[in-house]
Amino acid sequence: MSTENPKTHPTSNAEKDPDDWTTGDEPMTGAQASYLKTLSEEAHEEFDDGLSKADASKKIDALQEKTGRGK
Repeated sequence: MSTENPKTHPTSNAEKDPDDWTTGDEPMTGAQASYLKTLSEEAHEEFDDGLSKADASKKIDALQEKTGRGK
């Protein structure tokens, strides 16, 4: 049993590569779809409503970079 208190490092594993998500192949969430739609419109790119959770996360990251949002 580990003696390290997980509360001392609450974000140590908060960011995980979407390719490693166990649920990454499930359809994107409603929140992802909504934000992705907004980002797509701002970036003048087509919105793809058929992305998986993992692919939506990657697309959100790319569009945030392109639009300057989320930084």
